[in-house]
Amino acid sequence: MRTNYDFTPFRRSTVGFDRLFDLLENGLTTQITDGYPPFDLVRDGEDRYRIDIAVAGFRPDEIEVTAQQNMLLVTGRKKDNDDSRYIHRGIAARDFERRFGLADYVQVKNADLQDGMLSIELAREIPEAMKPRKIAIGSSGDNARRVEDATSKGREETRQLETA
Repeated sequence: MRTNYDFTPFRRSTVGFDRLFDLLENGLTTQITDGYPPFDLVRDGEDRYRIDIAVAGFRPDEIEVTAQQNMLLVTGRKKDNDDSRYIHRGIAARDFERRFGLADYVQVKNADLQDGMLSIELAREIPEAMKPRKIAIGSSGDNARRVEDATSKGREETRQLETA
């Protein structure tokens, strides 16, 4: 049983969380109901992640990995084969599309296909301007004194240059 929540009160009091509320309201029903191809989400470090997708039977030229803003799209399109040789086909080789929502500043670093496993490496790289920084706290008198000291030091250097 699924219960829908109304996030309207939260939307009125927050800024920039529209995408999050849309995900919560709409859900990812297609991702939940469709389990093909199976995948693992692995945390390799504090800011490093890996997505492992089981893509048995697919060649590298049949798989496409696309990184868009806050979205990773992995698609697989099997090229037409003559299936007349198969008596039983138990390995799923149907076309697929997997979408992964990415947090802000998460970048795709590498994708590698080996032994039927597609591994996609991700890393969160926060720009220096967005990282927390410590702000020194001083009194107004201290700031004025620092400016006055710098000004008097500049005057002193100017006088030394003029006398030289």
